[in-house]
Amino acid sequence: MTPTVFRYKGYRFFFLSREENRFHVHVHCAEGEAKFWLSPEISLAQNYGIPENQIMEIAKVIEEHKNEITQAWNKHFRS
Repeated sequence: MTPTVFRYKGYRFFFLSREENRFHVHVHCAEGEAKFWLSPEISLAQNYGIPENQIMEIAKVIEEHKNEITQAWNKHFRS
């Protein structure tokens, strides 16, 4: 199961249900997919094809939506 947290300008932010427990979010778009760690700070974990300028934009969007992502993470993984 891959629950979508939110969508933004063609980006889909989501979790993979059967993956590691470390707090993170995946992002998918037409150019590829990336994974970001959210703790202890937002940082790129993996990138498959997304250009650097978009990675920087995505990191800013994650920062802006961190509370929403955290709530969705807790609901999905801790309920």
